[in-house]
Amino acid sequence: MARTDNDSWDLVSSVGSTATMVAAQRVLSHREGLIEDPYAEPLVRTVGLEFFVRALDGEINLEDVDPRFNTRRAAEGMAVRTRHFDRLFTDAAKAGVRQAVILAAGLDARAYRLAWPAGTTVFELDQPEVIAFKSRTLAELGAEPTAERRALAVDLRDDWPKVLLDNGFDPAQPTAWIAEGLLIYLPPEAQDLLFDRIDELSAPGSRVACEHIPDVSMFSDERSREIAERLKTYGHEIEMSELIYHGDRNDVVDYLTGHGWDVTTQKMPDAYAANGFTFDEDSTIGLFSDMSYLSAIKH
Repeated sequence: MARTDNDSWDLVSSVGSTATMVAAQRVLSHREGLIEDPYAEPLVRTVGLEFFVRALDGEINLEDVDPRFNTRRAAEGMAVRTRHFDRLFTDAAKAGVRQAVILAAGLDARAYRLAWPAGTTVFELDQPEVIAFKSRTLAELGAEPTAERRALAVDLRDDWPKVLLDNGFDPAQPTAWIAEGLLIYLPPEAQDLLFDRIDELSAPGSRVACEHIPDVSMFSDERSREIAERLKTYGHEIEMSELIYHGDRNDVVDYLTGHGWDVTTQKMPDAYAANGFTFDEDSTIGLFSDMSYLSAIKH
């Protein structure tokens, strides 16, 4: 179903289902020993989307979808992504930052699985049903956050800065922000507003990480459509081309640089190499060869 201005979701519908998809990939990375996320699998299984449960149970072979894309390659791709965003937080913590914000947190368990320094507060923002599900499920698992976790139910299209400020966020202190897998699901003007707000709330020394995708047409080209059709035969109903916002948008690198942030980017093939992996241009992951992982520090 195509997006609308006031749509909402949980973890089995619309944009929320992509959070479950990402968590399922984190399970594969955890199983391969590439990242440490013991919470991903119980969260995905509790959500209960059949395709992902079957995939985790080995009933779906990724090579049947793309002969050059197997479980190991899926695990490596998510390891590259996860390590990038983990590093933003761990590097910030080493630099003395004690305030972190996870935008569109989904099934992100970093508040539970990272070794946060004493005195760190981690704010998680997402749709009410998403926040409620994750908080409840992790509590039932007996999981304890490793920082002061403040889970805030708010739509990022609403006045989320006020919600942050009302719940103890201190704009005078440097903050570590991550917007993982978020920007393509925002209209171009909403992306601008997101970074306007991040910039306004960020003291010098703040850090931010996100993906930089210069052209979202990759999600609707012929190759993507072919893969989507193959996935449907296994009950995978996520239509990425309908969930993202197409059209021109401002370049996030240019925006942050122009607002006094020192920006570093690493294209996917280089990110793979830095992690000791081979980037296969001819497999499914080749669709993302122009994507970069971005991190920035505010002067």
